[in-house]
Amino acid sequence: MIELANISKKFGQTPVLEGLDLTVMPSSRTVIVGPSGSGKTTLLRILAGFESPDSGHIVLNGKTLFDEHTFIPAHQRGIGFVPQEGGLFPHMKVGDNIAYGLKGSRQENRRRVAELMDLVSLSYDLADHWPHEISGGQQQRVALARALAQEPVLMLLDEPFSALDTGLRAATRKATADLLDHAGVASILVTHDQQEALSFASQIAVIREGRFAQVGSPVEVYSHPVDEATALFLGDALIFRAQVSGGVASCPLGNILVDNPLASGEKRIMLRPEQVQITPLAAGSDPAQVVIITGVDFTGYLSTLMLSSPGWPGALQVKTVSQQNWQVNMPVQLAINGQACVLAG
Repeated sequence: MIELANISKKFGQTPVLEGLDLTVMPSSRTVIVGPSGSGKTTLLRILAGFESPDSGHIVLNGKTLFDEHTFIPAHQRGIGFVPQEGGLFPHMKVGDNIAYGLKGSRQENRRRVAELMDLVSLSYDLADHWPHEISGGQQQRVALARALAQEPVLMLLDEPFSALDTGLRAATRKATADLLDHAGVASILVTHDQQEALSFASQIAVIREGRFAQVGSPVEVYSHPVDEATALFLGDALIFRAQVSGGVASCPLGNILVDNPLASGEKRIMLRPEQVQITPLAAGSDPAQVVIITGVDFTGYLSTLMLSSPGWPGALQVKTVSQQNWQVNMPVQLAINGQACVLAG
């Protein structure tokens, strides 16, 4: 429904975005994820019409929003925008915030506000409250209702959950995803939070230094990142040098199947921690496969284990689900689930 091609932007002589291409399908949820300063908020502002790119073109449902001859202003794009921390008008009550921009009669607007509040799971009793009298999660839902009131074809979300505490953040994110799905509105969320990106998205675009490093489904970019920087940004990863041939990598953990049967030579391979199964040493195990726990950092559900083995060049750090019987100097054995990803470069 929206296509970006060759979008570039400079501030002064500093490139911020360089040659970005992206396609967003109807009713989908795209997340642009990247570190601070990577250009993700600038891209969102360009999509909204708050900024103009230096080059490229943007097409929404067959209508050109920007090219070398065209610039459609923000208020004519039919795009909703939810900023960080909601951005509610503090001098307006909740109902008036939601009704802002509605063109109907007072009675029609009141009915529409009630519908929208029900849609975002807010009691209509809150319509007469001031924004500071409701919780942070409720404020975000009001901001979403206000944006939906304009019946946008696309919703832009600029780190809208960043000010919420952990539990409320997850619940509000899930409610927002369900709401957008129910309304059939495509959305683009920008965030620097990897877990938020993976849980919200149907498509992830990883942005780094103004360029898309990888675009794909959450499972694809997490399990098969294109390079080491992308792998480490999206979560904990175990990365080794390995000799690869015939779809198998020979590395300190033994021989492991890889996801690229055509790869050969010395490569760097990646495993996610959940692919490493750690179990007590079985009787009669090969001494060459014995691994020793040299450290345990218990943090509740998860623990970080330091592991070593005579054949390894150094210690291995693995974050995994905690087990009560793990102790320092305990011998264990490892098994690998699935394939290792062969990294580019």
